[in-house]
Amino acid sequence: MSRTLFRTKNVEQSIRDTEEPEHALKKTLSALDLTVFGVGVIIGTGIFVLTGKVAKENAGPAVAVSFVVAGVVCALAALCYAEFASTVPVAGSAYTFAYATLGELPAWIIGWDLVLEFALGTAVVAVGWSGYVGSLLDTAGWHLPAYLGSREGAHGFGFDILAAALVLVLTGILVLGMRLSARVTRLVVAIKVAVVLIVIIAGAFFVRSENYKPFIPKAQLVQAGSSLKAPLIQLMAGWAPSNYGVMGIFTAASVVFFAFIGFDIVATTAEETRNPQRDMPRGILGSLFICTTLYVAVSIVVTGMEKYSDLSVDAPLADAFKAVGHPWYAGVISFGAAIGLTTVCLILLLGQTRVFFAMSRDGLLPRFFSSVHPRFRTPHRPTILLGVVIAVVAGFTSLSALAELVNIGTLFAFIVVAIGVVILRRSRPDLHRAFRTPFVPVVPILSVCASLWLMVNLPAETWLRFAIWLAIGFVVYFLYGRSHSRVGREEQPRATR
Repeated sequence: MSRTLFRTKNVEQSIRDTEEPEHALKKTLSALDLTVFGVGVIIGTGIFVLTGKVAKENAGPAVAVSFVVAGVVCALAALCYAEFASTVPVAGSAYTFAYATLGELPAWIIGWDLVLEFALGTAVVAVGWSGYVGSLLDTAGWHLPAYLGSREGAHGFGFDILAAALVLVLTGILVLGMRLSARVTRLVVAIKVAVVLIVIIAGAFFVRSENYKPFIPKAQLVQAGSSLKAPLIQLMAGWAPSNYGVMGIFTAASVVFFAFIGFDIVATTAEETRNPQRDMPRGILGSLFICTTLYVAVSIVVTGMEKYSDLSVDAPLADAFKAVGHPWYAGVISFGAAIGLTTVCLILLLGQTRVFFAMSRDGLLPRFFSSVHPRFRTPHRPTILLGVVIAVVAGFTSLSALAELVNIGTLFAFIVVAIGVVILRRSRPDLHRAFRTPFVPVVPILSVCASLWLMVNLPAETWLRFAIWLAIGFVVYFLYGRSHSRVGREEQPRATR
């Protein structure tokens, strides 16, 4: 039985599956498209909110260093993703990589994990987008009825019509094709980056050097928590975190890391890239570099405009402009956040449908969902199904308490990919690798350690929810996936001969 659970799907077979006419995706994406996708999904409200919040609570002006540390951690994972995505240019990202190295059951676990994380992430972002757009509508004098507004803190019946509408519109764009999706993303990302640059340049004129002193504030110990809301490492080891000081920089890095989540979704589009061997590494690493630079610049500006201890937690950058007598920039920031969340939602939904499509093509989910549209060459069936489900979830549910599930799922995927790089190097040294992760196995091991460290710093209740979802996944796999696996069915005739 263990042999069947860990049977692998070789790289050549994975690539051959992408050439079947009824299951083949259209190759339209370039390195620029991939970079834009990466920037589009990474930059969200975090750049406008998280920078000031972490500066005030954890690191002071040294939050800029925290962003560099978090960027390095992500770069370790990105190097592993770049090798895999260019060597195995197949939809599915970490799911496909796990199938080629660790086996079917681990691949199912990571695929099942990613389907939930991307779906939940899409819904959470859509609800956040709804809040910003609702605020802008209120400012313009247009007020939605309470039962059609945000579900955050709502009582009685209500449906977040804006969140649901956004998901349905983006679903339609994805069904119509990757070229249209790429064009829409380019336009929206250009607007979003322009807003960020305006904020950086305008804020630079109000920077005062005395606000950077001390650059690294004196360390302050924080009492360790004892409930399920406390980080897992505190419950396991009684470890107490530290704010400010050198350790505060690393505490802040574990928080701001989540502002980088999303670059891995670029790997889900490998099958739709014209030259994945060349363009995948450029798109993944390029988008990460651009976003790290923007994050560092914003953090330097916001801590220079206002003393870190005086920054607000809810809207630090907007309030910093108010503090220097320019409140109208708050509207620019809200507009940039709303625009930014549109692309985040689009690309999360894109990533989820590609993982679902890859799993159905392998038979682990119903094959009905693996056929592409005859005209648009997109996986229209899973896109429509998942789009409708997520729209309903976003409309009816308050999801803020579940947002951290997105983080633990992504870190879990990072670990799987890093381990997979080492295994594939040993099992298939003959494979052509257009991009090679440097210093293997040192870089993958560092990536695993860094991801594990960030995972144990997540609340224990997040681990509990994650374990429950994986348990449900095991049940689905043994009831359906294992018996319908294409790899398993192809092995049966050979076993009887």
